[in-house]
Amino acid sequence: MIKLLNLLVDTTPGLNYHLKHGIPIFENVYRYSSDAFIQLFNEARTLHRDGSLELCEEDRILLEETNIGEYDLYEGQKVPLDLPMVDEADYHGQNVTLGKPKRGGPKKFYVYVRDPKSKKIKKVNFGGTTGLSVKIDDPKARHSFAARHKCATEKNRLSPNYWGCHIGRYWKSLGGAKNFSGYW
Repeated sequence: MIKLLNLLVDTTPGLNYHLKHGIPIFENVYRYSSDAFIQLFNEARTLHRDGSLELCEEDRILLEETNIGEYDLYEGQKVPLDLPMVDEADYHGQNVTLGKPKRGGPKKFYVYVRDPKSKKIKKVNFGGTTGLSVKIDDPKARHSFAARHKCATEKNRLSPNYWGCHIGRYWKSLGGAKNFSGYW
């Protein structure tokens, strides 16, 4: 649950809506990747840093450990940071979506990613094959998984471990009730 601690602070209508309805920031009400979507994260981060906004644990992790809501220049263009962009590419003659996990394959999930060194598309299979369910709604299971797989240090998007740690960001598109920010 998020809460405004300083009532004298002016907030945008989007943040007001989240506060009024008790909606966490990671369940952003704006269209994905829109300017308003990105601005909501930026506003929440600024107010949190100033001590004016109290965040739930998931929002705190998202805003303290990522750069979502911020911009930088890339090849002369302003681009949002830590915002996974859906990209399409050719993999063995078929058109595939990059960076969006799907169910199936030899493991529980798979995702297509571009190798930054070779620029080739790689299919990364991840998830167990023993039939155990993903216990994403259990805080103890999430904490244990993150510690066991060293999710805080995993940065290699070509690694099954990376995608296992970050599957919560895509949970709704995989059939879950809602997305989960932070590590698995």
